Amino acid sequence: MTSSTILKTTSLLLVTLFLIFSFFLLWRGHDEPGGGFAGGLVASSAFALYTIAFGAVGARQNLVIDSRLLIGVGMALAAISGIPSLLLGDAFATGRWADVEIADREIHIGTPLLFDIGVYLAVLGVVVTIVFALAEEED
Repeated sequence: MTSSTILKTTSLLLVTLFLIFSFFLLWRGHDEPGGGFAGGLVASSAFALYTIAFGAVGARQNLVIDSRLLIGVGMALAAISGIPSLLLGDAFATGRWADVEIADREIHIGTPLLFDIGVYLAVLGVVVTIVFALAEEED
């Protein structure tokens, strides 16, 4: 697969913007529209663009972690997010929140965010695995 210098140059900027936006969607998703699924799709589109520009081998090297491992870790985090409610006597996956102080700011964090992170990683892993498989088959 050959691609233009313009595509390679602009994709580096766009990948960074896509990933930042995906984290924004992930963070805001448990209070407003967005969340792990939408954020994971945006993040995977960043790697799809990188795969188009640099090929599957280059994209795999940039991902650092095996995409199939992302699926497993994401599914595990999503499942683990439901355990605190069980331990406290509620139904599985009932939301639990805690106030955490970070850098002299109190942040309201809960198990729905942990669930969203798990979904984000699982969606990213599934879509990127499919994109890499299709790109490698083409080569």
